[in-house]
Amino acid sequence: MVLVVKQYRCTHSASCMCLKGHVSEDALYLVFRHMNWNPRMIALFSCVSKWFDDIAKRVLWKEFCQARAPRMMQDLHSGGSHIVDGNWKALGKLLIHCAGCTKGGLFGGNVHVPGHFVLRTRFSRTCGKSILPPQCRTDVLYVSDPCEHLDQGDEGDLGFFRGIFKSFASSKVKKMLIEKRAKFHPKEVCPYCKAKLWNLLQANMIPRSASIRLDAYDDSVEYYICLNGHILGLCTLMPVSDSEDAKD
Repeated sequence: MVLVVKQYRCTHSASCMCLKGHVSEDALYLVFRHMNWNPRMIALFSCVSKWFDDIAKRVLWKEFCQARAPRMMQDLHSGGSHIVDGNWKALGKLLIHCAGCTKGGLFGGNVHVPGHFVLRTRFSRTCGKSILPPQCRTDVLYVSDPCEHLDQGDEGDLGFFRGIFKSFASSKVKKMLIEKRAKFHPKEVCPYCKAKLWNLLQANMIPRSASIRLDAYDDSVEYYICLNGHILGLCTLMPVSDSEDAKD
C-alpha cells in the first residue's frame, strides 16, 4: 500500500506547521500491521491526539475492516459503491461492538445491557435479506448473528444484532421509509456514527421471516436503520429446543 504524504497543522497557532516529534505514517502503518490491526490498540492510539485520530480514521480503521471481513468489504465497494468511504471508524466499531441497551432507551425496555467488545461475529447477506420487506430484497444488507444476553428477567433471552447496508442512499428500503413518511427517533442516534434513526417496526416493515431467521419469538424483532445505513436491532430469543421445533 502506498501512503499519501500529508501535512498536519499543530495546535500552537493557525499558521504554525510544526511537525516536530511526529512519527511518520509509514512507521505507524508497519507497527499496526505487525499487531494485526488490533482494534483495542487503534482505539487507544486515536485518543492520544487529533493527528493520531486522523491517521486512525483514514488508514488504520480501514485496514482493520479489510483484514477482519475482506469479502464483505469488497462487496460493499463493488459496483461503484463507496458507502464506507469516510466512515471506516464507524464500521470498525460496528464489526466489534455490541451496543446493548439502556432502560427506557432506544428499545424502551426495563433492562440495562452495557455495550461491550465482541471478539468475533459472523455477518451474513442471507440473514440480511430475511429481515427486509419482500419488495426490498434486491437491496444488499449484511447482518450479524445475534449477540446473546440470556436470563434478562421478564425480558427473557435477548439477542442484539447489527448490520450495514450497501448503497443505502439508493436502496428500496430508504425509498419506502420516505414514502411512508417514517419519523426519526426524537432523541436517540446511531451508536456507531451518531446519525438519526428510523424505526422499522413503527414503519411496519419487518417481515415474519426475520424472527424465523433470528430464532426469535414472533413479533419480538425490532430494529433501526440510520441515515448511513447502519442497522441496530433487538429480539427475544427462543430456547434452543423451541427454535428447532419451529424450524421443523
